[in-house]
Amino acid sequence: MSSESSYVLLPTGQKMPLVGLGTWKSDAGQVKEAVKYALSVGYRHIDCATAYSNEAEIGEAFLESVGADKPVKREELFVTSKLWNTKHHPEDVEPALKKSLEDLKVDYLDLYLMHWPHAFERGDNLFPKNPDGTMRYDDIDYKETWKAMEKLVAKGLVKAIGLSNFNSRQIDDVLSVASVKPAVLQVECHPYLAQNKLIAHCHQRGLVVTAYSPLGSPDRMWKHPDEPVLMEEPGIKKLAERYSKSPAQILLRWQVQRKVVVIPKSVTPARILQNLQVFDFSLTEEEMNYIGNLNKNWRYIVPMVTVDGKLVARDAGHPLYPFNEPY
Repeated sequence: MSSESSYVLLPTGQKMPLVGLGTWKSDAGQVKEAVKYALSVGYRHIDCATAYSNEAEIGEAFLESVGADKPVKREELFVTSKLWNTKHHPEDVEPALKKSLEDLKVDYLDLYLMHWPHAFERGDNLFPKNPDGTMRYDDIDYKETWKAMEKLVAKGLVKAIGLSNFNSRQIDDVLSVASVKPAVLQVECHPYLAQNKLIAHCHQRGLVVTAYSPLGSPDRMWKHPDEPVLMEEPGIKKLAERYSKSPAQILLRWQVQRKVVVIPKSVTPARILQNLQVFDFSLTEEEMNYIGNLNKNWRYIVPMVTVDGKLVARDAGHPLYPFNEPY
């Protein structure tokens, strides 16, 4: 794996590996071994978040595998975590980060993202709800939260800060007040939600894009029986045969070839290894364009809750909900 092709440079000068291990939905009891295995086969980028409720277990993996006398040096590792929606008030930001550092057993983060632009009611309940099942929101402006995140950089607690699930207008809104610019935007992205406009918008403004659910997140709870299945796309399967790769590897290669970071989640050793093996082949321009044109604006990740017996988009009622705009 040549370092030229396997990293992207952040505006801060940091090298961010183009393939990382995602840890969303990785269950307790599994995620520690998944992270240890990933590090043993060459992963140097682990994507975490407070809301995944598994950072303490990931910290155990880091404790065993990362350090001066361990297989992986801390400076070789790129660790991301995310500020949750209940901690958007400026005075809550640093304590929330410090809790992640303590759980992950590290002294600093390479990247800290604001997980969503909208806030929930403050407190330690990750998902504060009203009796009818709707969320209890807070109306704090994400620009205030951003200013608090900038202080974490000044204190050396994080090397870079960024955004997750923000739309193009919200990104520009943050840029209009930022003294430390967002380095990364993390969003759902795969051929059915190609995000071409949003990626172009970010690249023009110097943000690197990370794609979550790059394989279409087939294991989520609120899966719809009629939804299109990305891994079954005939053209993707054909390309997989042509290159003697898996459909997943084709999907990941498409992203890294357009300089989009990917964080596929797996706890299966064979798949974890396979997801990293995307730097030994290239797709042609025609194949890249074919995959990019599969776009259906199909968003798999819209968190849902049950209200009055019906499944509804959990956060769609919040004025800062990002997905009510085209991109």
